[in-house]
Amino acid sequence: MLKLNGENFNLISGLKNKIFKSGFYSDFDLSTEYVLQNFDIELELNGMENLDFIPLGKFTDVNISSPWNNPSFAGAFLPTTREVTEDGFTAQWKVNHFNRSYPQEWESKTYDTFSSAFGVKLLVPVDEYQKTMRTSKYGMMIVVLTFLSFFMVELFSKKVIHPIQYLLVGLALLIFYSILLAISEYILFQYSYLISSLLVVALIGFYVKSIYKSKQIASIITGVLFMFYGFMYVILQLQDYSLLLGTIALFVILATIMFFTRKINWFEIFSGKEKADKSGTVPISD
Repeated sequence: MLKLNGENFNLISGLKNKIFKSGFYSDFDLSTEYVLQNFDIELELNGMENLDFIPLGKFTDVNISSPWNNPSFAGAFLPTTREVTEDGFTAQWKVNHFNRSYPQEWESKTYDTFSSAFGVKLLVPVDEYQKTMRTSKYGMMIVVLTFLSFFMVELFSKKVIHPIQYLLVGLALLIFYSILLAISEYILFQYSYLISSLLVVALIGFYVKSIYKSKQIASIITGVLFMFYGFMYVILQLQDYSLLLGTIALFVILATIMFFTRKINWFEIFSGKEKADKSGTVPISD
């Protein structure tokens, strides 16, 4: 129902103009010039991902308030004022007709009015499946860091493991994502992530202990894996700062590795590889 100057008018589906493809209209008399027309319309929108406005008037003033606390303002014009809290958001746009590229009157489809549209997108917070998908994107990083940890243990403990053992550890790391996806279909993501990471870390920890015959090395590898999976979980919970935090963390890890390996003579290591395979030791310079 449309209310114009206090009088109610029925809405009819479809449009009579060639500017827009779909919509609704109502017949009323606007022959009186230079008279302020006041109208009011109330709409109930369901299943909408975004709400956009086109500034067809000489001056467009839009005010939106919503209990949705995860908005994204997009389009040709950003809000002049906005406030986002845990209880929702409010936003206000003020657009003058001089800010758009088409006049007040035209015929047919001479101008593209949608290029000046503005509004808000109602973003859905990261759900269980999205978190699982984002987790898999960090999979290669976890595998590389884990193998790097094993390599560092080899250097400083002077014990070498077989490539097949590396392969088995890699498969254990990869199966984590299958376990996570399978369990997350039945319980909450945080619990499925905890269960999956505990299973994989425990498996690798026991395997490392049997390889190196050392509780200390197994504890180091287990602690490193817990740190990696804990760090990845923190990144998954972030939306605005995940890239920044991930980049800083990778920089810190790289700087740490460069610091602890700065005195290693890599030429001796690779030239003495055959000797290391036979004796189980790796040459490290003083």
